[in-house]
Amino acid sequence: MEFSLHRYTVEEKWDHPLDSAMDSPQTLIVVFVTARPEEELCSELAGIHVSFPNSVVVGCSSSGEIYGEVLSDDSIIAAVIHFADTRLKLVHSEITDAEHSFDVGTSVAEQLLAPDLAAVFTLTDGLKVNGSAYVEGLNHILPDDVIITGGLAGDCDRFERTWLLYDGKCKTGRVVAVGLYGDAVRVAHGSRGGWDLLGPDREVTYSVGNVLYTMDNQPALEVYKKYLGERAEDLPATGLLFPLAIRNENDDDHDTVRTILAVDEQKQSIIFAGDIPEGSHVKLMRANFDRLVDGAAEAAEQLDMTGYENGPAICLAISCVGRRLVLGPRVEEELEAVKEVLPAGAGVIGYYSYGEISPLASGRCDLHNQTMTLTLIWEKA
Repeated sequence: MEFSLHRYTVEEKWDHPLDSAMDSPQTLIVVFVTARPEEELCSELAGIHVSFPNSVVVGCSSSGEIYGEVLSDDSIIAAVIHFADTRLKLVHSEITDAEHSFDVGTSVAEQLLAPDLAAVFTLTDGLKVNGSAYVEGLNHILPDDVIITGGLAGDCDRFERTWLLYDGKCKTGRVVAVGLYGDAVRVAHGSRGGWDLLGPDREVTYSVGNVLYTMDNQPALEVYKKYLGERAEDLPATGLLFPLAIRNENDDDHDTVRTILAVDEQKQSIIFAGDIPEGSHVKLMRANFDRLVDGAAEAAEQLDMTGYENGPAICLAISCVGRRLVLGPRVEEELEAVKEVLPAGAGVIGYYSYGEISPLASGRCDLHNQTMTLTLIWEKA
């Protein structure tokens, strides 16, 4: 395997020209892009597809692009990965309503399923997909030993429009997934948060899918506004600072965290990025700066490097936009914390998202929010 990393801005153009000689059916190009690209950036995205007609090109809009230890805005970040002995397959699907997320997940999984499928990397629209239902659909079809990672597209803290890149075009209401096949590819994963629990344990007394109506028989939005105080005026953006922790029945797993995507003042309900099961027990959360940075390092420490022999490796880092808002000008500290733990030769690109997809400690894949999630890919020698 060989790879190259690239960044494009309107002012500085490409820092390293993309080498079309790497184009092949075994080349994966992963791209993360500012959510509202200028016309020139859109032209460059189309140009990648033209220059690499045989490669698998996927990407999504972001809430900030990660390039090594640097946070980049208003840019294109790309990794060109040429595999020696790994087969690739791209699947994409339209999704017009979050209620169809499970069915879309099963359809994608059925198209990818094969005896030698090793891993799936998937990106989804950040606003029109129920991330946990989509992942449940993938889990329903794919074997337990297939590693699933990825994330939801972002739009900074605007929550207006997110999009996916494939076939050289930017499209909303889509999911894309890449299957990696063969016994040469190796994929390690890690995911950690670092938030503090806030307030009492509450029972979800009424919810439907990813819509939360009541906690302890009180309107969910009313409960949230009590804790947010003056910040409640800026919902849903300020909700990123107060995610919801769902207690997992498996003691080996950390709490599952959910991020607010929208609120309904009339119904006093809250729409989250993934399901909030009725009858579950939840707690609000708040940021702890030092623990967020430590959590990023722990995500890197969680990577299983068994069989890695210091060859080329690429790390796809997906962190939540809520973490970026909390860390503010010190956000690059979590990127530095990751880089310090990774192998010296590993390249890093990524983005800030509306949700992260990665296995739990139990091995079951799930949607996460407010985490740093890492996918490290290499091929065995």
